[in-house]
Amino acid sequence: MKPTVIIEYCPKCNWLLRAAYMAQELLTTFSDDLWGVTLQPSEVSGRYTIYVNAEVLFDRKTIGRFPEIKELKQLLRDAVNPGRNLGHSDKS
Repeated sequence: MKPTVIIEYCPKCNWLLRAAYMAQELLTTFSDDLWGVTLQPSEVSGRYTIYVNAEVLFDRKTIGRFPEIKELKQLLRDAVNPGRNLGHSDKS
């Protein structure tokens, strides 16, 4: 079964648009590799955590910042399809 990504975001911080943008980017890039991307409002203030099959892929509080989209695509690729070439997202 294909993996599912969950983007848990703080609705009080108005991070829904950021989460929706990242979901759209991931679904566009990984359309053949993912079952779906779920946007999940957090009950914890300030949370912005991205999971793949319930395992943390990126946590804003742990890292101290939001992920860059290029970085997020590389992390997701490494988790779901390590051999995949991301084209321009793989270039420095």
